[in-house]
Amino acid sequence: MSNVMMPTVFLPHGAGPCFFMEWEPADTWKRMEAWLRELLPTLGVAPRALLVVSAHWEEAVFTLNTNAAPGLLFDYYGFPPHTYELQWPAPGAPELAVEVAALLDQAGMAVATDNQRGLDHGVFVPLKLVCPQADIPVLQLSLQADMDAAGHIALGKALAPLREQGVLIVGSGMSFHNIPLMRSNLAHSSPAALAFDQWLAEIVVLPEAQRNQALTHWRQAPGARLAHPDAEHLLPLHVVAGAAGRDLGVCAFRDVAMGVPLAGYVFAG
Repeated sequence: MSNVMMPTVFLPHGAGPCFFMEWEPADTWKRMEAWLRELLPTLGVAPRALLVVSAHWEEAVFTLNTNAAPGLLFDYYGFPPHTYELQWPAPGAPELAVEVAALLDQAGMAVATDNQRGLDHGVFVPLKLVCPQADIPVLQLSLQADMDAAGHIALGKALAPLREQGVLIVGSGMSFHNIPLMRSNLAHSSPAALAFDQWLAEIVVLPEAQRNQALTHWRQAPGARLAHPDAEHLLPLHVVAGAAGRDLGVCAFRDVAMGVPLAGYVFAG
């Protein structure tokens, strides 16, 4: 078992299966793809397991995927046929699920399990780049449908001990997620789109108490409602920030795709 303190990571997962198809312009997702491919070597870690919170799974209570051999959920629509044949046969981590359930129970949080679910595209699309060999066990943990910011930070705090046990905690979402705006390309001319990106860059580097306070009240940030009409693509960041504890965050990746700024964050000691 590793005694290295794992970082925590918030990564953008792009649009549908964007990395595995042609796009216009052709280089739209190339820089994000390159960052994801180099993520583990750049971090210099070899996790025993990945614990992933994706924007694309919500349940009434936090729910663990205990499937030992999870398939893939092709939960995107209207993409080329070959993108529904992608494979990423990473093993599940039911033993880790037992550990996580105990931590959440200790923290007074209700937790459920699902042993049938596959991995949604917020998991397998980016992780197919991060871990192409599919040789690291993966445990997916749902968001809670109440979308409570403080509750998801508290979830991260409950998960924090796993970082000393070789588990890399990953939040998979998007730092900006307004699909109609992205499709229309109107964000190019919107100062508010840049305002929320700048706010995130400023708050992730703050000490723990200030950072978590800001994330709790993220809806008050400039451009917040434009960037996130709904919360699900941002809350994975709250989980990894909660798990980071005193470790400071950095903006490890930033690009503009489909007219909007998209960022990845790493929290490490």
